[in-house]
Amino acid sequence: MTHFSLDPGAASGALDTVFSQLDRLRFADALWERRLDVWTSDSAVQQKIANRLGWLDAIDFITTQLGRIEAFADRIRTSGLTDVVLLGMGGSSLAPEVFHRVFGRSDDFPRFRMLDSTDPDAVRDAIANAGTSLFVLASKSGTTLEPNAMAAAARRRVEAAGVKDWASRFIAITDEDTELHRRALNDGFRDIFINPPDIGGRYSALTFFGIVPAALMGIPLGSVIDQARAMASACRSADPRTNPGLALGALMGAAALMGRDKLTLLLPARLESFGLWVEQLIAESTGKRGTGIVPIVGETPNAPLGSDRVVVAVRFGDNGPDEKLTDRVRAAGVPLMTLEMPSIDALGAEFFRWEIATATAGRLLEINPFDEPNVQQATDATRALLQTYTTKGQLPGGQPDSTLDGIPITLTRAAREGLGSRGTDAFLRMLGPSDYFALLAYVPPDHDTLAPALRDFRNRIAIDNRCATMFGYGPRYLHSTGQLHKGGANNGVFLIITAAPEGDLPIPGSPYSFGVLEMAQALGDFQSLESAGRRAAHVHLADRNAVSLKELADLFFPPA
Repeated sequence: MTHFSLDPGAASGALDTVFSQLDRLRFADALWERRLDVWTSDSAVQQKIANRLGWLDAIDFITTQLGRIEAFADRIRTSGLTDVVLLGMGGSSLAPEVFHRVFGRSDDFPRFRMLDSTDPDAVRDAIANAGTSLFVLASKSGTTLEPNAMAAAARRRVEAAGVKDWASRFIAITDEDTELHRRALNDGFRDIFINPPDIGGRYSALTFFGIVPAALMGIPLGSVIDQARAMASACRSADPRTNPGLALGALMGAAALMGRDKLTLLLPARLESFGLWVEQLIAESTGKRGTGIVPIVGETPNAPLGSDRVVVAVRFGDNGPDEKLTDRVRAAGVPLMTLEMPSIDALGAEFFRWEIATATAGRLLEINPFDEPNVQQATDATRALLQTYTTKGQLPGGQPDSTLDGIPITLTRAAREGLGSRGTDAFLRMLGPSDYFALLAYVPPDHDTLAPALRDFRNRIAIDNRCATMFGYGPRYLHSTGQLHKGGANNGVFLIITAAPEGDLPIPGSPYSFGVLEMAQALGDFQSLESAGRRAAHVHLADRNAVSLKELADLFFPPA
């Protein structure tokens, strides 16, 4: 379960240096003993870190709660409900999404749905069976804008279905004494699961946030937790060369320090969703103070392997990345680590391995891997835009910089400067050898026709521009890679795409709709990228059509 192999390639010397550094720090012991001086001498930062190390004991905590969780899940299984719908964002939703896509669900349990979008079409679809659904409202702070809006819409739909006690169809997962905790108590939610307060959202996969939804899918939790515990034990090893978490973190940190900041994850098809969780963990943990590791997941295997890459491949049983691809990685001198995941039950172990690795990489990069200082920027910008809408009845909007075939395009100042005298159709030509590109789309996640068109657009950029590429659905990425986009190194180029929905959906109790909220989030992030001096463009399409996306992509690839 803890086995891994390492081909350091061009990072051999840097890796030796990092291993020696971890030896001198006695980092494994310091981490588990919560020695705050190993992180920094700044007492204020030490206190922040002290309040975020509870994930180290998450397995012990959740083990004491398994009986309660499984009993609750069994009651839901026999309740006659048809659906379980998780309402959450970022760290409150990604681990359950991975559990669901990797394990599926037992046929004896209700269908599982996850809503982490404010897109009106996505919300409407997720709450369609509200009359026979249980809603899991998950939020560490209890004040996150998106899940609260989703919950308001779900409550109205439950009441419209004739359910007299609407609160009996809701449970809450949150921290002690949050706004959500108090509201759940006052309204009489069916159940409330209070998480330890010293665990950040992205490190909460093995707490109530990940395990309660997993139980509601009928996943056998005992084996998952047992294997996670075995991984935790292995991650106590003092030797960073054999410690499965420290070794991975050492590679990540050493590579980033030598300019190989694009960590490319190669996954077998069944584990593809695991990349979403890893992406958030790494980007939000390391992307700050002008540095960071850029996680590249779901990219075409035909993307060129530049000198800014480091690769981690995961082998699941007999399934792993194409040997021709890994041979190409080795031949290019790209550092490569291969992780062995022997069975599906080892998913919990992988959660823990990557948590240890990310904390280790954060220490090597000399940042606090447990805060997210730039996430609030886009949230504040969104709230300001919504306030303007509330008072004036419309979102503020300036004139686009230009149009491409009738499509309005707005650029940040940095993008205009990067383009110089060139037209906006040359936007992608700004990408340099060590840059990355992020395609950010405010449309329903995993749409049958839009998703392939967006994937093709991304892959075309990776191959044509010979650069690393990212993809994110808005507003999901705001709670994931958004921290890296604004807080990391200024080597990203960003394209935000919005598209008019076919029909809007009101948010009960709010003066604005889901469509307005979604657009405000896109505009708010664009403003945040502007403030951070990033090269970004916003494109608004008149419809949600795969053909329109294909035509847009063609506009960005003019003849050289």
